[in-house]
Amino acid sequence: MSLDASMALIDGPWEHRFVAANGARFHVAEQGEGPVVLLLHGFPQFWWAWRHQLAALAAAGYRACAMDLRGYGASDKPPRGYDTRTSATDVASVLRSLGGSRAVVVGHGWGGWIAWSMPTLQPTVTRAIASLSMPHPLVFRKASFTDPTQLRANAYLGGLQRPFVPERQMTVHGGYVQRLLREWASPEGIWPSPEEARTYAEAMALPFVAHSAAEYYRWVVRSQFRPDGWRFAATMRTPITVPVLQLHGEHDRVVLPSTAAEPGAPVAGPFERHLVSGAGHFLPEEAPEAVNAQLLDWLGRLPR
Repeated sequence: MSLDASMALIDGPWEHRFVAANGARFHVAEQGEGPVVLLLHGFPQFWWAWRHQLAALAAAGYRACAMDLRGYGASDKPPRGYDTRTSATDVASVLRSLGGSRAVVVGHGWGGWIAWSMPTLQPTVTRAIASLSMPHPLVFRKASFTDPTQLRANAYLGGLQRPFVPERQMTVHGGYVQRLLREWASPEGIWPSPEEARTYAEAMALPFVAHSAAEYYRWVVRSQFRPDGWRFAATMRTPITVPVLQLHGEHDRVVLPSTAAEPGAPVAGPFERHLVSGAGHFLPEEAPEAVNAQLLDWLGRLPR
């Protein structure tokens, strides 16, 4: 079966729109009216991972916008631009194209990594951030070098460094993506359903998506030993003064709860961290009610 990006335009109560930003075209699913909350998905997913939060945020009086990151879903898939500085510029440019002046940025997994970077790299558009299943990049970086259990959990990162092989694995028969979804989810839960796993496998099989997804992780690993990575790490030591919410699943087997609980995040403003019981890595879908409750409570307490 031939797949094209239109498969990412899944019908629902949201509206699909395309915005020009940072030299590319980005797809955004949008629902509701009010203050903007921009949602950034993780790997190996696309905007649809936020479908439960779109509805809850819209009902609570927010304009919820879930974008496909560069290289994913129905967004453009250029050959370059998968470093975090470019990702932060993408997000800021999308916000400006949506008409948002300052917004709350919420990310999951790799999207959480980008969300953490926003107050430092794009402070003028960032009102507050929430990160699900991802501690501050410097905390994750330290654990990846010093904690043997987190290093073992990072084994997939090594596999993604190989040329061509991961792209082939991610696009042939959908087995790679479906296996990751099941291995990283809580063993006590029932997520993902066969239909959900198939949807993500098909989205990863879209032309150029697997390569783009791998490029994010190639940059994050290889840049640790290059000047661009050193500069990024130095910049990320800047204290974060906007409010921060961090949520983590107690059964996360890829970014370990012990890593998420490590101190060291340079947060100088209001900071909350909560452990979500019974959930693995994919919090927005494994524990939508708990995530929605925490998110809405936190949003409601943000300074106006």
